[in-house]
Amino acid sequence: MFEMLQYDFMQRALLAGIMISIISPTIGVFIVLRRLSLIGDTLSHVTLAGVAAGILGGIYPVFSGMIFAVLAALGIEKLRKLYRSYEELAIPIMLSAGIGLAVVFISLANGFNVDLFSYLFGSVMAVSRQDLLTIFAVGMIILILIYLFFKELFYLSFDEEAARLSGIPHRFINTLFIVLVALTISLSMRIVGILLVSSLMTIPVAASLQIANSFKEAYAYAILFSLLSVIFGMTLSYLFDLATGGTIVLTSVVILLLVILGKRLIIGKHA
Repeated sequence: MFEMLQYDFMQRALLAGIMISIISPTIGVFIVLRRLSLIGDTLSHVTLAGVAAGILGGIYPVFSGMIFAVLAALGIEKLRKLYRSYEELAIPIMLSAGIGLAVVFISLANGFNVDLFSYLFGSVMAVSRQDLLTIFAVGMIILILIYLFFKELFYLSFDEEAARLSGIPHRFINTLFIVLVALTISLSMRIVGILLVSSLMTIPVAASLQIANSFKEAYAYAILFSLLSVIFGMTLSYLFDLATGGTIVLTSVVILLLVILGKRLIIGKHA
């Protein structure tokens, strides 16, 4: 592991990966509690359209991906208000629009190229200094906003109706939350890849919920499992020349399976 750190690109990738492994479960805990796991896949497809548009127009793809993802997030909130009795319709509508836009922009760019593939599946070698600075700057903004509105997000996640009646500005908080989800997906795509980014937001949380006895424990375990997934996944990717994003996600799945198995063995001994 220490050998790979002699390379600048691996140093950048590891630093970016650590920041992403903190941000993703921080947002992911609230996504899982609010039963919005599919929103990650929806916004990731819209982000793909933004990346393709950025490559086509000569714009920094991370920024164009962020813009598309944030606009889609705001669109989902608008659709949820429009279809009050069928709020879940907002996600497949936006997912379909995102896929359609992505296919059109990719066709205009004459198909897939190396740059687009690195955003699709993640690549440690593709993390530039600009990517690293963007991830840290936007990542800190996300963490600060989560800290400032933690109580409101916590309350809305467990009992939205009671939170509304208590006077919490639920519309503002919901809009802020979905924008933060969009930004997190846009940042994470550089390491994990657009098609796998939602996995890093949900699988560590799924593992933490197996053993946590409180929300704080679930939050702490989710970050720990996410960090382990990224560090071990990137190390294995470097050592065996494997796809970065896929290796990180598979590592997180292995951790989830080990947690489930360990829990069952402990329960079995005490039965």
